[in-house]
Amino acid sequence: MTTINNPSIPLNSYRFYFDTDHPLRLPDYPGSAWRGAFGHALKKTVCVVRNTPCQQCLLKQACAYSYIFETPPPADTEKMRKYTATPHPFVLRFAVAKSATQELSIDMNLFGHGQRFFPYIIHAMHMAGQDGVGGNRQPFRLNRVDAIDFQGQPITVYQEAELRSQPPLQSPPLPEMPEKINITFHSPVRIKQDNKNLAAAHFSFGALFGSLLRRISMICYFHTDTPLETDFVGLTAAARNFQFSAQNLHWYDWTRYSSRQQTEMQMGGLLGTVSLNMQGLEDFWPYLWLGQWTHVGKGTSMGMGAYTIEPASLPDA
Repeated sequence: MTTINNPSIPLNSYRFYFDTDHPLRLPDYPGSAWRGAFGHALKKTVCVVRNTPCQQCLLKQACAYSYIFETPPPADTEKMRKYTATPHPFVLRFAVAKSATQELSIDMNLFGHGQRFFPYIIHAMHMAGQDGVGGNRQPFRLNRVDAIDFQGQPITVYQEAELRSQPPLQSPPLPEMPEKINITFHSPVRIKQDNKNLAAAHFSFGALFGSLLRRISMICYFHTDTPLETDFVGLTAAARNFQFSAQNLHWYDWTRYSSRQQTEMQMGGLLGTVSLNMQGLEDFWPYLWLGQWTHVGKGTSMGMGAYTIEPASLPDA
């Protein structure tokens, strides 16, 4: 099995700093509330054709809201032609909020062509905070936005209504592969197989990698100039031959309210850690590493499927 090239997704990671006049009153996973507020504010900002569904709109292929939030496949697409939406060009990510704090930071990874709409995104996040977020409509003030490089160093790109130049897009550099890794899921990872959500007992490396490969491939195809060329069938089949060396996962039930569907939706997923001995996994390593920025599974744009990788020590022989 030969990998034709390593996956590459040019991106920028941004951190939005907010404060509020009262202690935070947000759910454990505020991604759904913030994603909804962001989308509503973005549409209110840019939509010039009111009361027309995006799919029927003449401007859908040129609209910032349509591209960022609805993300319809282009008319000439060769992939996902039967779908009304493709992966969004961003994911949100949230640090664990300290209780009683009046400050909040939200990370956004913005992929490829999504960068051209960054000023719209800043304005929409500002308006989302101003309009109020969550069931109690708590207002937030946007103070500044930093670009965070791959070493974790911040560069302020927006402050006091001034937008400064942003760093060029780059794909995360690939470090040397450790002998063993721990993968920690920080927000619920929700992966379906045979139309069923995978519980801890059936969660496998093959299922994780298959979902990750599809996601990275779709982001490359729809949001960058370099579609992923690799041995999809061979990689997917080979992934089924590997198992986690250890796993400590549990199911987390999470319910969110969908304003679009006017109903509560079950969005539970797996949290915890899995371990992998990396011998023989050289072809998979670039995807696993890059997936820390793309997330994996369902609900990624609202922050689900976030994970980090750390080297782990091998047991003594």
